[in-house]
Amino acid sequence: MEFRELNVPGAFEVTPKKFADDRGLFTEWFRDDHLAQATGRTFTTVQANLSVSRRGVVRGIHFAMIPPSQAKYVTCVAGAVLDYAIDIRTGSPAFGTWDAVTLDDVDRRGIFIPEGVGHAFVALTDNATVSYLVTAPFTPEREFGINPLDADIALDFPLKRGELLLSPKDTDAPSLAVAEKLGILPTWAQAQDFYGTLRNE
Repeated sequence: MEFRELNVPGAFEVTPKKFADDRGLFTEWFRDDHLAQATGRTFTTVQANLSVSRRGVVRGIHFAMIPPSQAKYVTCVAGAVLDYAIDIRTGSPAFGTWDAVTLDDVDRRGIFIPEGVGHAFVALTDNATVSYLVTAPFTPEREFGINPLDADIALDFPLKRGELLLSPKDTDAPSLAVAEKLGILPTWAQAQDFYGTLRNE
């Protein structure tokens, strides 16, 4: 596996090795030991999620309160999505910036998103099937969102605006600036303190 840290500190693109022959293909799409070596921290899977989306569906920007928030290891097992990591940790040197990785059933890449970092994706194909491993169970009262069309974040969608399909939950979510004023965003200091409890010693 190859790991590349994204422009959002602590988030990584993961490229697995693929072994193909006339029978098909085999790959290790997740390795806890490799992730720990690349990130310097533990990742304990407590829940696995699967979503299927039609082309143009946007999911996110979603995040959860620290602690414990929710780290995510995401891959696309069928079709393709463009997956975004958004730095919403107030006080972060990269606050308000984002990076993106194409996840598909060809390159089989994954993305690791640490606690406190916003997550979103847009489906580039019909039946885009995304698998998430997460480190904490879904807890509705600790879950929040930011509008993925927020002009200040300016996510670059490879589809026309009229092709995007968002849920009411996501279109009703506040902008990053409003979320900051509401005090619901994680802080860089909170994130660093929590990451310290997960470091490999």
